[in-house]
Amino acid sequence: MGLKILVVDDSAVVRQTLSAILSSAPDIEEVVTAQDPYVAASRLKTFVPDVITLDVEMPRMDGLSFLKKLMSQHPIPVVMCSSLTETNSETALRAMEYGAVDIIQKPRMGTKQFLDESAVLICDAVRAAAGVHVKRVRPSKSRDVQAKLNADVMLAKASSKAMVQTTETVVVVGASTGGTEALRVFVEMLPGDFPGVIIVQHMPEHFTTSFAERLNSLSNMTVKEATDGDTVLPGRVLLAPGNKHMLLQRSGARYYVQIKDGPLVSRHRPSVDVLFRSAARYAGGNAVGVIMTGMGDDGAKGMLEMKEAGSSTIAQDEKSCVVFGMPKVAIELGGVDHILPLEQIAQKVASLCY
Repeated sequence: MGLKILVVDDSAVVRQTLSAILSSAPDIEEVVTAQDPYVAASRLKTFVPDVITLDVEMPRMDGLSFLKKLMSQHPIPVVMCSSLTETNSETALRAMEYGAVDIIQKPRMGTKQFLDESAVLICDAVRAAAGVHVKRVRPSKSRDVQAKLNADVMLAKASSKAMVQTTETVVVVGASTGGTEALRVFVEMLPGDFPGVIIVQHMPEHFTTSFAERLNSLSNMTVKEATDGDTVLPGRVLLAPGNKHMLLQRSGARYYVQIKDGPLVSRHRPSVDVLFRSAARYAGGNAVGVIMTGMGDDGAKGMLEMKEAGSSTIAQDEKSCVVFGMPKVAIELGGVDHILPLEQIAQKVASLCY
């Protein structure tokens, strides 16, 4: 049986576009739409979806209010669907705290490449959400809308060990579905003088700005959305901006980040594989890699490259993951030194850094 999806959005164009994107996936069986939460509630009397995509701003009842009612009365995996505004970004992030699984950007008309990439990201987000609440993860039979690219398109694999070590340690972290909460737990536990941390969280552009501000308000370290050329410093956390790849670079003893455009890598932009490969090349044994909850395999190959370059590597364990995908593949590839519950990762990273 394929997945059943309920699309809730007040825009007829968005409902039509989402329905077309989702219906084109072979593993999605049925898509039903509703123009607002009241109609959605009526639909739910006779239709039980595996996942609901939910607009943030709607007339009569906003998405956040509907989400609260849904989670308290009839929990179903929800993916928030938001346009790119500062207010919507903050509301969508708040929705994650109330139980939403993920955030996707509303599809909009654009180039064929943009629409193809939107289809990849939207369908993958819905599949991941469906896996959160079902014991048996449904196998995906979907054909790729475009070829699944690896980190080669952004940075060639190093042919030798990273350059001579410096005294600076760099911590690189990758996460996807469930990662916003996992990263909050991790970052809150770090002391203010902790070595520099670089994070890729799969999230649309602009949402990362609000997410970085939220983490900064909770952290002893300074957390900011990364900009091109930012120096990696003790006491600073750099979060990759949505829709951009982030690479670690080095000039002498100084580490900094490079923010670049490019195609989807491992079906994502930003990609954890891209960050981890750059860490393997430019930091090697000076780096600690952490891979957290998320669907798919982004970061798994990059983590193996880090381990081969002398880095210490950590994966979040299955029990504490929302979706045990990315860590599972990294473990299966042999790229992981330590498998730990979320609450123990920060302490372990600290022990490897000092």
